[in-house]
Amino acid sequence: MRAALSNVEQLSYKAQRLIASRQALAKEFDESQIAPVFRPNGTTNPQEDYYRAWVNNGFADWRLTIDGLVEEPMTLSLPALREMASRTQITRHDCVEGWSCIGQWTGVPLADLLDRVRPADTARFVVFHCADHTYGGSDLYYESLDMIEAYHPQTLLAYDLNGEPLPVANGAPIRLRAERQLGYKQAKYVMRVELVESFKQLHGGKGGYWEDRGYDWWAGI
Repeated sequence: MRAALSNVEQLSYKAQRLIASRQALAKEFDESQIAPVFRPNGTTNPQEDYYRAWVNNGFADWRLTIDGLVEEPMTLSLPALREMASRTQITRHDCVEGWSCIGQWTGVPLADLLDRVRPADTARFVVFHCADHTYGGSDLYYESLDMIEAYHPQTLLAYDLNGEPLPVANGAPIRLRAERQLGYKQAKYVMRVELVESFKQLHGGKGGYWEDRGYDWWAGI
């Protein structure tokens, strides 16, 4: 049965890639449609010692590492990210649990960061390693995108929500926004971006925390 479901997921993935434009944008909304409170989900207050230290000093010591199959690995502070060109978009977050919420996100297009580190020809996926142990489990949260979604113009590492610094409950200091994907792909508390050729060396080998527990890797909407 699991093999059959995996085949269905692959067919859905390939069909959507054939039908939809690689650059087609997710629907954007106007300011009047922004939810008064953007509903947090999953981990909302990480208790890891290193994360609490970052919170206590306003993320002054936090750094984002980008490495793996790249020619120029780099490490960036939060101010350095904020100095880069940014994009702001008002989009709808669709949770696999059945609820939705509209928010305004500002952040650095992931494509710009990838251009800086120059992916190797063998890089096929971008993996987002996070600071939180979801629901107190043993594994740190992680997620991944293929290179098409990573380079999509609405794929951001977002640091502002509704014009304010991203709250802890919503993934501070940065989280992924990949607007053509379901909510569990929008990794919060991102601290490392790794380019890989496959998922074989990553936790359960399915490309994401929830994917290792039975969710589809392809969560396109």
